[in-house]
Amino acid sequence: MSDMSAQETERAAFVRALRHRGAHDEGVLRAMGLVPRELFVDPAVRAHAYDDVALPIACGQTMSQPSVVAEMTEALSVHATHRVLEVGTGSGYQASVLAHLAGEVLTLDRYRALVSDAAARFQVLGLRNVTALVSDGRIGMPARAPFDRILVTAATSEVPRALFDQLRPDGVLVAPVGEPSAVQTLVRYQKGAGGLSETRLSAVRFVPLLEGVSATL
Repeated sequence: MSDMSAQETERAAFVRALRHRGAHDEGVLRAMGLVPRELFVDPAVRAHAYDDVALPIACGQTMSQPSVVAEMTEALSVHATHRVLEVGTGSGYQASVLAHLAGEVLTLDRYRALVSDAAARFQVLGLRNVTALVSDGRIGMPARAPFDRILVTAATSEVPRALFDQLRPDGVLVAPVGEPSAVQTLVRYQKGAGGLSETRLSAVRFVPLLEGVSATL
């Protein structure tokens, strides 16, 4: 079997496993099948790239397990016309999945090393609708607002008001809410005429959303 065929077989099995774990949105499943997850992991853990586990990345951060990526992406309800803000670039994997669903993705991270590596991966994959910037994710990117969708991939006890302010009317924000030292709850917020409505989804565990920026850990 050629390397390409082996990779295609691996990704097909990956998508079947995601569907078995409850993912059902065909657009999300297709997007996750298109992104080569092995490109985003350390070579030392390449064998686990498609396992449903969180994996360590640089700067003391983690890459979420695939089933959580699928759940968060489905909860975001992304369409091709949407502009999406992601807070917490990490490896760039989640942003790459979003790039196959959205019109434009802006992803922020406080660590320059992560943003640089992620931007290089986006270039390798030919993802021209993704921009990675170094920024304090707690303040978002007001100069580029409003956004149709906002995804926060770090734990916060309370979603910063600045992010809600940058969400377009009828927009959706998804974030892990709770104390960073404990298990958090994945929450989907919808911004309507009467204010914010929220739907609590599942228990998750994310690294904390920190203020400021840094070159590395």
